[in-house]
Amino acid sequence: MSIRRIRTFIQVAEQGSFTAAANVTFVTHATVSQQMRHLEEELGVSLFDRSTRVPTLTEVGKRVLQKARDVVERYDAMVPDSLNLEIRGELSFGAVPTSLSGLVPLALKKLQQRHDSLHVRVYPGLSIELISQVERGALDAAIVTKPVRLPHNVQYTSVALESIELIASAEEQLTDPLEIIRHRPFIRFSRRALVGSVIDEWLQKQKIPVSETMELESLDTIATMVSHNLGVSMVPRSCVPRPDVLALKHFELENGPIGRDIGLINRRNTSKAPLIDLLSATLMETVGRQD
Repeated sequence: MSIRRIRTFIQVAEQGSFTAAANVTFVTHATVSQQMRHLEEELGVSLFDRSTRVPTLTEVGKRVLQKARDVVERYDAMVPDSLNLEIRGELSFGAVPTSLSGLVPLALKKLQQRHDSLHVRVYPGLSIELISQVERGALDAAIVTKPVRLPHNVQYTSVALESIELIASAEEQLTDPLEIIRHRPFIRFSRRALVGSVIDEWLQKQKIPVSETMELESLDTIATMVSHNLGVSMVPRSCVPRPDVLALKHFELENGPIGRDIGLINRRNTSKAPLIDLLSATLMETVGRQD
């Protein structure tokens, strides 16, 4: 039984749905659903009543939830004690802008709380630029969208699989996401960014023609343009603004779901390996992926 599944179970219970749990753990709805089925199989019990539109905890599930919280609390108390707490030094860390709205700040906060002698400098950038900087030693590590190819001296460790969703203005009347894409002006995420290429490949695979109106790199700008009903767009789930920030509708793309793999890159045989391993473990802890 993995701590990852136990953490996800707690998030489902606290957030009230698989979709909401997926949002806060930076994984897809399908991943959450799969983890919960595996946990039920391991325990040999039904944790959720799936007869309703939104799964609810069974009586057994409620009892398991109490035990699960105890397990996670003890685990979190044990892990820092098992690490060398005299971690110190500096780490130059690159991050794609799409990771700076949730995952990276949460992970860095954990690091700062546990290792106040460790100083991390964060440099935003596109995946392609960050890979080049890591390769030549300008950065110690970076979190990027998984590339097709990597330089021979750079390694990649997957951190999370995040779904990509369609966003439209609050005025949108259509409910079918594919029809929305076909009939509305499309604001494209820059193809200079790897996530933009992922979106472009998905559109081609689905054979969906789009009426492209503009191509932008800034997520904030894209969201603002969409909120003013100037078009629709596709963005990583964690980058969808909260309703109290911008009035937007967002739609899961269930017909041929789309996602991006994000992870940590670093040079092989780097002298900063202990610090990078700690950063990697903290990122995975943040998304609930420890086994």
